[in-house]
Amino acid sequence: MASRTRTRRIGLVGFPDLTALDLVGPSEVFEAANQLARRPTSRSCPLYELLVLGLDDAPFRAESGLRFVPDLALAQAPALDTLLVPGGRGLREPAALATIAQWLRQRQRAIRRIVSVCTGVWALAEAGLLDDRRATTHWRYADAFATHYPKVHVDPDAIYVCEGQVHTSAGITAGIDLALALVEADHGPALALAVARELVVHLKRAGGQRQYSERLAMSFATGDRLAELIAWLQDHLAEDLSQTRLAERCRISPRQLARWFADSAGMTPAAYVERLRTDEASQLLLAGSSIERVATAVGFRSVDVFRRAFERRFGIPPLQFRARFSQ
Repeated sequence: MASRTRTRRIGLVGFPDLTALDLVGPSEVFEAANQLARRPTSRSCPLYELLVLGLDDAPFRAESGLRFVPDLALAQAPALDTLLVPGGRGLREPAALATIAQWLRQRQRAIRRIVSVCTGVWALAEAGLLDDRRATTHWRYADAFATHYPKVHVDPDAIYVCEGQVHTSAGITAGIDLALALVEADHGPALALAVARELVVHLKRAGGQRQYSERLAMSFATGDRLAELIAWLQDHLAEDLSQTRLAERCRISPRQLARWFADSAGMTPAAYVERLRTDEASQLLLAGSSIERVATAVGFRSVDVFRRAFERRFGIPPLQFRARFSQ
């Protein structure tokens, strides 16, 4: 198969103070696809050719200090199948943002697919590629992005969004999720699944960004007793987790517990518990458990209550969720 497949050239935009994983993560996905598709005795072309394109031909450093040497300057870029723009504080520098956005405006029609990771979406929006289109970015920057680019329909919960030629992804590791989706679109689900297994990541992550931002916010914004309670909840989802029961465990009043959750997570204890339960249920469904077993395992009193809670969380019924996301 590989010998009959043309090589797709992918340009990865580089600039000082980028987020290294935004660039390296997708690169590893595409290179893993090359390795897994290559036959030991074949001289066939690789599925993907990767080129790092700097603002000029000088080496640059990522936010983490990693040093990159570009293959070419952006102005010298050859014909590309796909262009990927990573995020990082360097892109929010006016000069870098203007350079990349102008290049995109000039070259967009000749590129089949334009991709952003995390705050790399700023360059796509600055170039006008996202006007009246849906897009996503890191949850932390979603509000600021929406304010700065009001013509873009920002989805702050999506892991990635594909809108025709333009593809945007959420924070950092979401670039890996999107790269896997691109491999699947190019070469089918079998290769994408093989790459995911090789990299030990989910082929299709369940849920959206909020499940990560909320848990992290709760972990870092609470006192010791509430942080301990949150950790305990993960292993006791099938038990009585009423507000009264949780308050007793923390040795505080139910009213004080409600205030803690409102201040730390912006929701009630019951709403937080429901999110934990439905998140865990999504993983059990993908592992093949029946709806009845899943509902019981995560503490719902009936299958009907579970179905309603799951659909509130993910927007689709449990069986439809499993059909869409399971392999």
